Amino acid sequence: MEETLYERVGGSPFFEGLVERFYQGVESDDLLRPMYPEDLEPGKVTLRDFLIQYWGGPTTYAETRGHPRLRMRHAPFKITKRARDAWLTHMRAALDASDISDADKDELWSYLDMAAHQLRNR
Repeated sequence: MEETLYERVGGSPFFEGLVERFYQGVESDDLLRPMYPEDLEPGKVTLRDFLIQYWGGPTTYAETRGHPRLRMRHAPFKITKRARDAWLTHMRAALDASDISDADKDELWSYLDMAAHQLRNR
């Protein structure tokens, strides 16, 4: 069997670091921060678990939250082009700061970029 991206990047610790770096950017972003609740920890766990499951790791996300239904879950938020681009800026910085292969970065980025574009709703 082919190794999953989850396995190639080192499993959960990689995704924990990626999400932590991403949220550091969100915390200081005047556009994005108001879209998030006061306590960022639950959101960190949700994003981490989603990414872990999507890339071949444990299915904790589905066990605790069910089907991702990303568009539905993001519908209450006004995701404009500016908001999408800000999200992508912080995720790109978080990804670029990681110590994984360029091929794995490219694979992750391709998905993240596509998903962000599809979640824009304004």
